Amino acid sequence: MTPVTAPRVVSHESADVLVGDVASALLDRIETAQARGDVPHVGLTGGSIAEMLHRELARRAPDASVDWARVVFWWGDERFVPSDSSDRNAQQARRELLDVLGVDPANIHEVPASDEVATAEESAASYAETLRAAGWTSFEVLLLGIGPDGHTASLFPGHPGLDIRGALTAAVHDSPKPPPDRVTFTFEGLQQARSVWFLASGEGKADAVARALAEDGSVAETPARGVRGQDETVWWLDADAARLLP
Repeated sequence: MTPVTAPRVVSHESADVLVGDVASALLDRIETAQARGDVPHVGLTGGSIAEMLHRELARRAPDASVDWARVVFWWGDERFVPSDSSDRNAQQARRELLDVLGVDPANIHEVPASDEVATAEESAASYAETLRAAGWTSFEVLLLGIGPDGHTASLFPGHPGLDIRGALTAAVHDSPKPPPDRVTFTFEGLQQARSVWFLASGEGKADAVARALAEDGSVAETPARGVRGQDETVWWLDADAARLLP
């Protein structure tokens, strides 16, 4: 797949309104995919705005027509820490969303933790093998965040992971944001998505958002610039995160 879409910005007056809009859009998207006979694969992200979204999805789920037994969940990146660590994105998502919905454990694919495999490299390799074994070819929707430095997933400015080719996943060491060891989808992996949805809230994200969406700039400085969806790339922002945009 080669990215073909230009980004679209959807701005909201507050984080709460943002989360409500994304929840509605995601439920609609899953319902539409299932109506055409697909089993949608959804890539989850971490962070405070993702936690709000998970709670809102769980709240709305009883009124939606989604068959949760026919949705497969992945993570765009994960911290290489023990499986019971609160630092893991999967812990929060399970607690606030997946366990609440009663999603089939066979459809929840966590990145192997540090108490399950010896190294982040082994974890990345195992996760890539799980993708192949599960028949994954692309995400229906891939949710991503952006850091104040412009990173997305665990692809950080100036880090070696930006240059990896020929692999879907990679180990990350010496992350500038703790914990230092992580596993991430590479750019090649992240590009395998019908829709890429970036979620950003708060003034602290405004500069990074502006750099990611600017006409000029480099992926090395702002890695979020390097991910686009095949059908659409949407930046879901609150007013604070969007304040530096033209």
